[in-house]
Amino acid sequence: MDTLLDITNIDLIIGQRQILNQVSLQLKSDEILTIIGPNGAGKTSLVRIALGLLQPTSGQVIRRPDIRIGYMPQRLHLDPTFPVTVKRFLSMVGKKQRDQVVPRLQEVGAVHVLDVQMQSLSGGELQRVLLARALMRDPDLLVLDEPVQGVDVHGQTELYQLITRIREQRQCAVMMVSHDLHLVMAATDRVICLNQHICCSGTPEAVTNDPAYLDLFGPQTVKQLAVYSHDPNHRHDNCGNCCKGGPCAR
Repeated sequence: MDTLLDITNIDLIIGQRQILNQVSLQLKSDEILTIIGPNGAGKTSLVRIALGLLQPTSGQVIRRPDIRIGYMPQRLHLDPTFPVTVKRFLSMVGKKQRDQVVPRLQEVGAVHVLDVQMQSLSGGELQRVLLARALMRDPDLLVLDEPVQGVDVHGQTELYQLITRIREQRQCAVMMVSHDLHLVMAATDRVICLNQHICCSGTPEAVTNDPAYLDLFGPQTVKQLAVYSHDPNHRHDNCGNCCKGGPCAR
C-alpha cells in the first residue's frame, strides 16, 4: 500500500500552550484510521495540520503530490436568514462537480433531500449531505471530523456502516476523529489515542488493552466497547449487508 500522508514529529504551540507534542503517523491507501482522545487532546488541530489548514510549529508533513482530499467538518454554521437547498449547497463545490450532486446523494442514501432547505435537515440527514459533499471530488482520502455529530445512536451505527462501505467500494483511505468509542472501534482498522501526544496506537483490540488507554478512559469504558476484528477481505452489498451472509456485525 502506498503512503498518502506522512506526519513526522510535529509540535504545535499556540501562545504559551502546547497543543501537540512530537506526534507522528502514517496513513496508507485503503485504510481507516481513527483518532480518539478527550476534549482538548488536539484531535481537530491534528486534522487541520493534515489538511494543510494549519502549520505545525515544528516537524514535517508530507502528502502524496497528487492526493485528492474530501473533508467533512465537525460543524457547519448556516445563516438562518439565507435559506439554501441541498442541491444549491452541493452545487457550490464547483461547476465541474455539479453533475455529481445526485449520484453522491444516492451514494450516501440522501437523494430524497435534494430540494429540501439545509436548515430543515435532521442531524442524520445533514451529516449525510456533508459526507456527499466530501465525496464530490472523488477523494483518495476522506477526512471526517466527528462525522456522527448530532445523530442518535441508531443513526450513528448506520453512518459508520456507510463510511466503511464507502471505503470498501471506493478503495479510499479514511482519517476519522470521534468521541464515540463504543461504536467507532468496530468501524476502523487502526486507532491512535491522542492526548497532546500519542498515548498508544494499533488495532482496536491492542489499543483497548493498552495501559495508557485504560488510564485515559477508565476500565468501565473499556467494558462497554463492542470491539471486533476487521476482516479486510469481506465486502458489503448496496444495502449494507455483509456478502458473507446476513447483516454485518458491526
